[in-house]
Amino acid sequence: MSVVIYHNPRCSKSRQTLALLQEQGVEPVVIEYLQTPPSEAQLDALLTKLGKQPVELMRTGESEYKEHFAGKNLSRSEAIALMVAYPKVIERPIVVNGDRAAVGRPPEIVLDIL
Repeated sequence: MSVVIYHNPRCSKSRQTLALLQEQGVEPVVIEYLQTPPSEAQLDALLTKLGKQPVELMRTGESEYKEHFAGKNLSRSEAIALMVAYPKVIERPIVVNGDRAAVGRPPEIVLDIL
C-alpha cells in the first residue's frame, strides 16, 4: 500500500514531513491539496482514520475559517463540504498509510504510522 501525503509545498512543516518520509526511504504519493482538494468522501475517510472531528482539523487562524466557519454550529457533513470548498482551512500535512493517518505536527508523529 502506498503512503500518501496531503502536502502544501509553501508550508515548512509539510516540507519537513515530506523530507522525513524520504529520509526513511518512503516515496509517498504527493497530493498538493490546495490544487487537488479531497472529495467530501475522501475527507470524511481521512477524519475517520485520524479519529478527529472536522473542527479538530481546521486552521482557525485562516481568513476563510473566520469568514465561513467561526461561530457557526455546523453538522459534520456541512463542515466537511465547506472544508472541501475552502481547502486552505485544512490542517497540513496529513500522511496516510493504509487505514492509519497522522497530521505531521510535529513531523516526527508520522513515523508512528509507517
